Amino acid sequence: MASLPPQKPHVVCIPAPGQGHVNPMMQLAKLLHSLGFHITFINFDFIHRRLLQSEGPDVIKDLIDFRFETIPDGLPSSDATPDPLSIGKSIIQKKYLAPILHLLKKLNSSSDVPQISCVISDVALGCGSEAAEELGVLAFQFCPSAACSFMSVLHFPELIKRGLVPLKDFCSRLWNKNAAITGIARN
Repeated sequence: MASLPPQKPHVVCIPAPGQGHVNPMMQLAKLLHSLGFHITFINFDFIHRRLLQSEGPDVIKDLIDFRFETIPDGLPSSDATPDPLSIGKSIIQKKYLAPILHLLKKLNSSSDVPQISCVISDVALGCGSEAAEELGVLAFQFCPSAACSFMSVLHFPELIKRGLVPLKDFCSRLWNKNAAITGIARN
């Protein structure tokens, strides 16, 4: 009796919908794909439309074991660039948790793809990890920014707790009327 070939591990990648988040996640997804992983790359509608406009429709053609899925972002389908604050507010309010969870469940119940092995979501999009944990799937967070930037954010609560930020009297010393900086307007 012949045994079935082992299924490839299935990684779902979910970048935050913002500049500087999609390309690093795409690079990670391509790297994992080159190592033999089945990849599902979840984009928000607006970002996916932009990807197709910039790369052309062939960007998603003929990619074996690499698929793109989209979730609604609640933005109008115009080509206008969305307001980053409205996107950030939606992320904070976890408006994307339900659509991500629905799509992950749909993928796991599909016979077209292997069961999800893990979800890698952008560190700025906590609901991706939350959805993975709800399904009992491994969850990893990916930080597309520089390591020093990530460490600053990671330790910021401790700086607040110690009273080191906000910096007291920093602005008044920085913007001393006698110390003008060429090219910077004054009030």
